[in-house]
Amino acid sequence: MSGVEVVAVAAVAVGAFAQAATGMGFSLVAAPALIAAFGPHRGVPAVLVLAVLASLLPLSRDWRHARPRDAGSLLVPTLLATPVVAWLLSGVDTRVVAVAAGCGVLLGVALLARGLRSSFLLRPAGAWLTGLGSAGLNVIGGVGGPPIGLYAANAGWPPRESRATLQVFFLVQNVATAAVLGFVLPPWPAVPALAVGAAIGMVLAPRMPPAATRTGVLVVSCVGALALIVNALT
Repeated sequence: MSGVEVVAVAAVAVGAFAQAATGMGFSLVAAPALIAAFGPHRGVPAVLVLAVLASLLPLSRDWRHARPRDAGSLLVPTLLATPVVAWLLSGVDTRVVAVAAGCGVLLGVALLARGLRSSFLLRPAGAWLTGLGSAGLNVIGGVGGPPIGLYAANAGWPPRESRATLQVFFLVQNVATAAVLGFVLPPWPAVPALAVGAAIGMVLAPRMPPAATRTGVLVVSCVGALALIVNALT
């Protein structure tokens, strides 16, 4: 393997660890490296397939702790909005929207880190707004996780329920996206790297205190927002 491909495989392992430990973060960590190594036409579909596995492995153990109603309330608007947003934004310069959305997520992370809770996000309208935001950011910059992370952090779910519910959400979202873009086999070294990263994350996740899990979700959301802004400005 070339040096770029080695970095991509390492990114897959780190992303799988983040996904298993916090419930999110695989695509954020692994996608840039995989796309750089294999190009967008092969890299993006491969990321989706690997992201499904990154959610499926931890969920095979923790599925009983998922909150199906909460996951569904986020998935319905996300899945409905994705093709509509893609159509509305086709041919439109989305850089300003991406920067504004990224700044909004950063503000939300800062407020939640200071202990703020939003009662609005706990209502059905809040779930719909979160799902729509995730769909929009995923179409704009492939970073749909931060709004979902903010929602989970604000909801105050127990760590294991939070991880399992996020895994359900991203599993369904990535399966749906892969169905649209097509199925591409990922490079074979990425699969064992993912399994190792996920296994380490699954071992450490139950030992993480609630504050550490919540902080991890907020950190991943923050990094995702920064990536969205940087990609829009470069």
